[in-house]
Amino acid sequence: MNAKADHDAMVEHLWRTYLTTGENEQESRRRRIFKRLPGHRRCKNCYAPFDGFGSPIVKFLYGKRPSNMNPQLCNVCEDFSRHHQGGAVIELSMLFADVRGSTTLAEGMNPADYSRLIDRFYKAATRILVDTNALIDKIIGDQAAAMYVPGIAGAEHPRQAIEAAHRILTVTGHSKPEGPWIPLGVGVHTGRAWVGAIGSEHGSIDITVLGDAANIAARLSSKAAEGEILVSEATYQASGGDIAFTEKRSLDLKGRSEPVIVYALSPE
Repeated sequence: MNAKADHDAMVEHLWRTYLTTGENEQESRRRRIFKRLPGHRRCKNCYAPFDGFGSPIVKFLYGKRPSNMNPQLCNVCEDFSRHHQGGAVIELSMLFADVRGSTTLAEGMNPADYSRLIDRFYKAATRILVDTNALIDKIIGDQAAAMYVPGIAGAEHPRQAIEAAHRILTVTGHSKPEGPWIPLGVGVHTGRAWVGAIGSEHGSIDITVLGDAANIAARLSSKAAEGEILVSEATYQASGGDIAFTEKRSLDLKGRSEPVIVYALSPE
């Protein structure tokens, strides 16, 4: 085996270990500490807060600050990802939450008011995703996306993702008689996908998920009606098959030759 193959195998092993079993004990403890410190903007990997009361603590004690290349990662996680570009194919659960009718919503609002509304959604979603042990894939535009990997969320990652979907719809008011303060649809899917660091050696690095499973989760969220969670059959079965649902459907998704079975859920 040549040097490049040895390096690639080492990188894959590092990512697979992290994603499926968690990091070493010290880093796991730090992550549990960071998620409890106040702060809205955080490293999408280790949860180190970049603002609020928690920011000076992680900067002084752990040397963590926003990366100059990617503000969604801290400098330490950015450095690790840059030196270990690559990833591993694992089974995980993914959650996508989309604002319904965002274009029409934006057209009917003052731009500053719309910005504040979206920021409120981002903050509410981020708190729930962090609390349910997600890796935040992206918080951008009118969408929030997260990964639930077994090394961080545990073996119950399908239920964690469903719980987060319920909580996001509940906190945005979908269970209230007067309706939500922002209309959302959520998709959740469990499957095998590639998770790791992508980018250029001298440029920005990002931690993301790639593959057909991620596409399914995104398309389920786009198919979900306002106030609805669409859970794939794979997630439903992996969660134990005892989740209460309102309807079972067969959906045709773009790019797929066979229909996808989903279970529709409503906020608790």
